[in-house]
Formats: sequence, C-alpha cells, structure tokens
Amino acid sequence: MTEKTEHTQVAIIGAGPGGYAAAFHANDLGLDVTLIDPKENPGGVCLYHGCIPTKALLHFASIKEEAFRAREWGLEFSNVTVDVRKVRKWKEKVVKQLTGGLGQLSKRRKIKYVQGTALFKDKNTLEIDEQDGGKKNLKFEKALIATGARANELPGVDFDHERIMSAKSALELKDAPSELLVVGAGYIGLEMSVIYKALGSHVTLVELTKDIMPGIDKDLKDTFKKERKDLLDNALFETKVKEVKKNKKKLKVKLENKDGKSSEREFDKMLIAIGEKPNSENIGLDKAGVETDDQGFIKVDIVRKTKVENIYAIGDVAGQPLLAHKASHEGRVAAEAMAGKKTAYEPKAIPGIVFTEPEIAWTGLTEAEAKEQGRKVEVAKFPWGASGKAVAMGRNQGLTKLIIDPENDRLLGAGFVGKEAGSLVPEATLAIEMATNAKDLALTIHPHPTLSETIMEAAEVYFGEPTHLYKPKKKR
Repeated sequence: MTEKTEHTQVAIIGAGPGGYAAAFHANDLGLDVTLIDPKENPGGVCLYHGCIPTKALLHFASIKEEAFRAREWGLEFSNVTVDVRKVRKWKEKVVKQLTGGLGQLSKRRKIKYVQGTALFKDKNTLEIDEQDGGKKNLKFEKALIATGARANELPGVDFDHERIMSAKSALELKDAPSELLVVGAGYIGLEMSVIYKALGSHVTLVELTKDIMPGIDKDLKDTFKKERKDLLDNALFETKVKEVKKNKKKLKVKLENKDGKSSEREFDKMLIAIGEKPNSENIGLDKAGVETDDQGFIKVDIVRKTKVENIYAIGDVAGQPLLAHKASHEGRVAAEAMAGKKTAYEPKAIPGIVFTEPEIAWTGLTEAEAKEQGRKVEVAKFPWGASGKAVAMGRNQGLTKLIIDPENDRLLGAGFVGKEAGSLVPEATLAIEMATNAKDLALTIHPHPTLSETIMEAAEVYFGEPTHLYKPKKKR
C-alpha cells in the first residue's frame, strides 16, 4: 500500500514553547505551517508536564507556607489540611485550560496540527506516524526541530514512574509519600522538594556537589538557605546513590558520602532530578544530514540553522540553557529566518528563575562567571532588610545584587533572592540589553513601596549614596 504524501512550506516537529511560538510567528509572517506533536494540543512538556503544572503546585505550596507564617502576624488558622486529590484536579484544570487555549489559537491561525511523531527520511521529507494509526509522508521546503529534552536516569536505576519518578511522573501527584528521596539539588530538585514538603512529605535531598544550585552565586544561595533551613537541614551533600533495592513497600537506598562511607536508608518513593538530555535520537537526523555535538545537542548557527540549509533547530534540543523562554525566543528568530527576514539570536542576557519559596533569580553575567573569566567587575548589594516592602511582607531575608563594569558603569548582570524575586528580573534584563548604566537605574523613579526599589538602591550603593543604608562601601 502506497503511503499518502502531503506538502507544506514549513514543518515543525515538536509543539512546546519553542515549536508553537515558531509556528504561530511563521504563520503571522505568511508561511504555510504544519505543526507535529504527539499531544492533543500544543504545549509540549512545559505546559503538560513541566513549567506550568510545577508553578501551579508551587503557588499552592507558597500559599500554605504563607498561612503558617501568618501566625507571626496575628492570623491564626486552626486547621490547615491538604487534599491531594483536589490539588491534582486543580493542577490538571490549569493545564487543560492553557493547552486548550493554544489549540484554539492554532486553529484560528489555520495551522495544520498533526497529532503524531515524525522521522526524517531525507532533507526534504518526513515520515509521520499519526496517533490514530495512520501513516503519511510530508514534503517540506523548510523544517524546524523542536523536540526538547528528557530527564537523565541515574546509572543503574531505571524509572518505573511509580516509586522511582522523574519530575514528569512526580507531577502526576498520585499521592504524597511519607518519606521521599530527591536526588539532585538543581532547580527541578529544589522546586519539587518544596512542592512535596507542602503536600506533607518528609523530604531528604541528596546532591553530588557541595551545595545547591551549582553555578549560582554563593550569596544568593546562602540567603535562600537561611530562609529554608526546614528544607535543607536534612540534605546530604557530596553524596551519591550507589544502589536502590525494592521490596513490597519500601525502597532501600544505599548512599555513599565523599569519604566513601556508606549508609542505607528506606524511602517510600524517590525522585531523580539530575539534569536532562536532548531528544535528538530516533528522529532520522543522519538521513537528513543534521549534525549533533558529543552531548547530542543539535549544532546551529546564529539564526538557529543547522548544517543543512533548510533545516533549523531550537530549544532544549539545540543546547543550553534549557529554558522555555529561551526556546520561544529562538522560535521567533528561526521563523523570521525561514521567512527570509534579517534576524539573529544574540541575547545579552537570558534570565533564570528558581520558583521556590523564596525565589532565586538571575540574569546576565553572574559574579561566579566573572571570576572564571578573570573579568574585573564591581558588585553592589542591597539587603531586603532595608526594604520597606519586604519588611512589610515579613520577608526581609532577601538580597538584590548588581554586577557592574567599573570602566563604564554598565550593568552586566543581576541576582535576586526573596519573595517574588523573579518579578525583578525583567527590569534588569532589559537594562542589560539596552546597555543601561548604574546611574540610569539610580535616577529612575521607582514606585514606593515595592521590591523594585531594591534595584534603584543597589545602584545607589554602587555610587555610595543609598537612602536606606548607612555608610556603605564607597565606589573607588
């Protein structure tokens, strides 16, 4: 039986934040687009199993923690309980609403959405296996690969997604285990630890390195750790999982510390969050002539074009950082390039946020990166204990820091930790992109009382003129 063949100008494989952003923008630019993904609607891992359900549950966790904190202010809740079933139902409602909305946007743009998987047969043809069992060939003028990434497995420990979970299976929220082991103290491990602690689990965090969030500035991490002793007092650093055995009810986990000393503990479930690997295998890249690096990430140029003239790649499959907003921006650039527009992917700053309670956020150059590069910078810090807004919220354990070039006073980077710290990142990111200097930030009138004032006052610290700090270190 001969397979049917269809044609499109642009074929996009993967409908996550990068893929659907590219599809929508390419359509807006007048291109005929076919978007291919196994899910019923666009959204990808981010909306179905990642960013959105995680943040919905973190919002729940924040409200619960705030309820307990309110006792200090005279607001007493006599009985705070958690109904995991209702929490799960609410999370699923959020996901359904947002993915359904993307489905409607796709239809209104008259984008052809194909529910299925795609495999390159050559540099101009995809073979598509549709969810309903059908199969067809799709001829394209240009293609965009946006297949994302998936969780790394722990060597010798396979996911069963029941007791040994990835973040994806953990977000299904089947229950709140009494004892949960979280392996990995990066942003996913920390966020999931906060969620499950709020659900009532006793969380043990295990991390191979010396600290949480490898690569993030120490002062930001230290401020977070002061606020979250409840989460980290039970953490085991420079520790690795050597072996996991299952019995009928428990997981017996053998741990080994940096000195080689072993111990065995029992847990109900474990969550493995030790990074991700690109989904670049089994999609026929070799038949299309697309190259990857030694980690499996697809090699792309400044417009996200691969070695093959008519094939592009964006998002997690195209390299670090593995962030939804980076993928969306790349998607728009790639769409413009495919439409023949003059464009480039060259951000000066890509913001990152750990949506824990409190949040950790950063953008541009970090202090640690400056040291690694041997670059001379000056750091200006403003503690939130001197912020009227932070103190009024009862959240004065926070910090705003600016990384500044002493030669021209330009802002190179910024870091924040505290309640809603992520809301401060956009201003700092725009300032970096616009080559703003510290004087511009200091002279910009910020509304009072807000956390945004901490950016202004950190800039004032740089010049030795802050309003709400006494005798700061002067700029030389």
